Amino acid sequence: MTGQSPALTIVLNHPAAETYARLIRERFPQVRPIIAPDRGQLERYIGEADALLAFHFPVEFFEQAKKLRWFQCTGAGVDSMFPIRDKAAHLTVTNARGINGDLIADYVMAGVGMLHWDFRNFWCEQGERKWNPRNVAPLADKALGVIGLGSTGATIARRAKSAGMTVLGSKRDTSVPVEGVDRLFAPNALQQLLPLCDFVVLAVPATAETIGLIGAAEFACMRRDAFLINIARGNVIAEAELIEALRSGTIAGAMLDVFEREPLPTDSPLWDMANVIATPHVAGNATSYIERVFPTFADNIERFLEGQPLKNVVDLRRGY
Repeated sequence: MTGQSPALTIVLNHPAAETYARLIRERFPQVRPIIAPDRGQLERYIGEADALLAFHFPVEFFEQAKKLRWFQCTGAGVDSMFPIRDKAAHLTVTNARGINGDLIADYVMAGVGMLHWDFRNFWCEQGERKWNPRNVAPLADKALGVIGLGSTGATIARRAKSAGMTVLGSKRDTSVPVEGVDRLFAPNALQQLLPLCDFVVLAVPATAETIGLIGAAEFACMRRDAFLINIARGNVIAEAELIEALRSGTIAGAMLDVFEREPLPTDSPLWDMANVIATPHVAGNATSYIERVFPTFADNIERFLEGQPLKNVVDLRRGY
């Protein structure tokens, strides 16, 4: 590239920026990757970026990004852009939706098994050397509801169906069937869906409409022996109302990978609740994450250079 302008300058604001830069150079010698994993380097180089790769959009530097035309998010959620989305209509925003649906489905089904068999109690009894047999119904007798049937939610639904479960789901367009889902409900019909479920999985995107989607009224609709699993965003649940529902026995328990505040504060009651399994936002953390993201990113670089429409484009008005 000596002596000529790059066809595209991409700023890489990511802990794995070095790896992404190497992969870009190997495949696209005409593209200039700039490694900017920290705030100082990002502030220095953001003004040169035609494109930005990052997990969160750095809204504090938006006004400096005068040349920016494309943001590639390395995750699925682009809620970090919501504060500036009215100003960002000129940007093409793409995400990595769907690349870890299989891993997240692994997490959900592991949680279903642990909650169903009450493994936390087994572990406590093991520590106390207690021998306490009991009977457990097969999962095939149970119903799982998936709220949000995008690529990840649909993968969870198929996995639950393969376990023999009855699968219910909620999505905007109920006229289009989803593989593995026995019955579809509209988003405004949660009060009809929830009482039918032994397990409720939240897989909705982060939008203004999904903040506080599940609260006291929804918990009251759930069965007292039902479990909640959240792999969406922490703010989809009214957390204080969830804690009360767990304490009062309104629902049987929960497996939570996301929280209103992350890391989960050390004084949160969720740490110590016997009917809660809390994990540190790991459901989508594949060991091969870069290898999963880069093919989508590379395809979009090629499309960008050729002036073709990009894949996985996000509608910022909807949030997904």
